[in-house]
Amino acid sequence: MIDIQSIKQRFGIIGNSELLNRAIDTARQVAATDLTVLITGESGVGKESFPKIIHSMSARKHGSYIAVNCGAIPEGTIDSELFGHEKGAFTGAHEARKGYFEVANNGTIFLDEVAELPVSTQVRLLRVLESGEFMRVGSSKVIKTDVRVVAATNVDIPEAIRKGKFRQDLYYRLNTVPIYIPPLRERKDDIYMLFRKFASDFAAKYHMPVLQLSGEARRMMESFSWDGNIRQLKNITEQISIIEQDREISAETLRRYLPKNNSTLPILYGQDNKTANEFTERELLYKVLFEMRRDITELKKILNEVMTGDHTQVEDLHQSQQQFLSNIDDDSVFDTHQHTFEISKPARKQDDDEEFDGAEVLEENLSLQKREIDLIKRALEKHHGKRKAAAEELGISERTLYRKIKEYDIN
Repeated sequence: MIDIQSIKQRFGIIGNSELLNRAIDTARQVAATDLTVLITGESGVGKESFPKIIHSMSARKHGSYIAVNCGAIPEGTIDSELFGHEKGAFTGAHEARKGYFEVANNGTIFLDEVAELPVSTQVRLLRVLESGEFMRVGSSKVIKTDVRVVAATNVDIPEAIRKGKFRQDLYYRLNTVPIYIPPLRERKDDIYMLFRKFASDFAAKYHMPVLQLSGEARRMMESFSWDGNIRQLKNITEQISIIEQDREISAETLRRYLPKNNSTLPILYGQDNKTANEFTERELLYKVLFEMRRDITELKKILNEVMTGDHTQVEDLHQSQQQFLSNIDDDSVFDTHQHTFEISKPARKQDDDEEFDGAEVLEENLSLQKREIDLIKRALEKHHGKRKAAAEELGISERTLYRKIKEYDIN
């Protein structure tokens, strides 16, 4: 059996991520069978390479391989494209035509963006998968075909099923063997390798020296979320290769090419229905929380010094308190109430031999835990107690939310 490294070289796949290697290994093992495969992953991760791996390593490798972008074919003609039509079946059908399933007999057909298929076409596809039979548009004659089907999508199909946009029985039929292609943010160690490959290719294409990244620029590139994945990384590398005269790329130069609204903060991904304002608000919320944590750490440090006898730190404590409070904008992210710290100066008794009792913190109302509980309660109320939706709103996993609910005893 061909090893994974040889497959990567043959199909131009770059990376050593464990998730990527697992996907390649699954494709290699399933290739010898006729099982239907469903490839999932975000847009731009390179899903189109895996059907080619499966076809080239299968017994059908000498047969036809046809790739069909289901999202690019108009709904009115998709049935004709896939299953063919008879002469006069519709206006403009001047002669009979074979469809992709007929042409790809004894071969492999790759249905990219399969979730874009109309429901009526999904019914036809299900019949082909179950019995190998179909009829051309405008015909009552049943045609047999022997085709290996590999499908791919970047859509959350279980969610599409709930919305009535995808048939559940078709999903289970397609998903006989699932292959998941990880996004770049789940394989950060591969980002620099991909950049070097693209930079080398564009240097040869445009006859110029190869781009080099400074250490800081490399760290910035690896920490970036890359919502467009490999396609986005390739496009930005090409832009820099053409525009920049200096072949040593600094972090400041790289920053000019990265989208401004993309953040390395733990925001949600894949929420197309969220507005830019909502994303900005969440990023601001996280920023405030991180600053609060930093300031509280500083306050605790000063309090410790005060209580151990260093009285000169009391004034620094009040200054830190004012600076901390000034960092919170009551109207920007969430409602706040006044937080105060009252520090009593240490008092000595008349007798010089008596021990110093130390300072006592009278009140400390600031509590990150209370804020966290409040945010969780608001999210649960907003989504009517649905934990999955609330977890997505908060930018945490459903498991983490469940643990927080139990920890804080939230009803």
